Amino acid sequence: MESSDLRVFQAVVREGSITRAAERLGYVQSNVTARIRQLETELQTVLFHRHNRGMTPTPSGKMLLSYADKIIGLLDEAGKAMSLSSEPHGPLQLGSTQTSAAVYLPALLANFGNRYPKVVLSLATGSSRDMVEKVLQYELDGAFVTYPVNHPELQMLKVAEEELVVFTSPAITDIEEAMTKPILVLPGGCCIRNVFERWLEANGKPTGIIMEFGTIEAIIGGVSAGLGISMLARDVVRKAGMEGRIRIHAVSEPFRRSETVFVTRKDTIPSGALRAFLEMLQERTDYSQRNTCSTSSGFPADF
Repeated sequence: MESSDLRVFQAVVREGSITRAAERLGYVQSNVTARIRQLETELQTVLFHRHNRGMTPTPSGKMLLSYADKIIGLLDEAGKAMSLSSEPHGPLQLGSTQTSAAVYLPALLANFGNRYPKVVLSLATGSSRDMVEKVLQYELDGAFVTYPVNHPELQMLKVAEEELVVFTSPAITDIEEAMTKPILVLPGGCCIRNVFERWLEANGKPTGIIMEFGTIEAIIGGVSAGLGISMLARDVVRKAGMEGRIRIHAVSEPFRRSETVFVTRKDTIPSGALRAFLEMLQERTDYSQRNTCSTSSGFPADF
């Protein structure tokens, strides 16, 4: 059993089809198909259920995936460990919620890229749940997600605290009126969405009509147009509020605060790139705690 075969197998599981796995890996489909058949012959078991929607792992496939994740993760870590003494370089795969990506990651990643030009940064965005899962599966080196995160295989560094606000169209001035409107949210797995729904319930307004939007920009546009109301970090909607496109309403405790943490696996041996990134995060966190000129997102405005 070759590690390259396990990587192909892993890709097919993640993508759900031979076609998408081949595209992701840059292989021809026949090569991927042959690798999977070779694995099944070698292990004398069926690894996938084939159906018209693609492929899903059998119980044997799920068991092999757990080993493949660990083996590939260890192989990747071994390569990283060999480069610890050199200047940070190579890939650094990060994940983030859309809120974190919108508030403070652009400046952070730009500064990191300037400081370590040999590091190749990539950023995936999604819900906290999806980002945590990708870190656990060794698909990401680390991710910015919303606290709390409770998993025995993860460690976290608190990097920011945001103020959550409800925002409406400019025409709505009363928060009681706002609570009767449809709510505009990101897809399932968004922690702020969960806070939003709990806030409504606590105020005696059970969640009514829900409209899901793929991006924060679409939510702000929909609220501005009067489709409904939403909840996001104040820093995310500050500009739209100043421009008069929306009206911002303060939220009472305990729904007012949201913490962002950076999570990594406990068992990972950080590459030079990840170690440098963690050091920069720690520097910024320490700096913001010592100075009062920081933004509400937790990072200093002039760092």
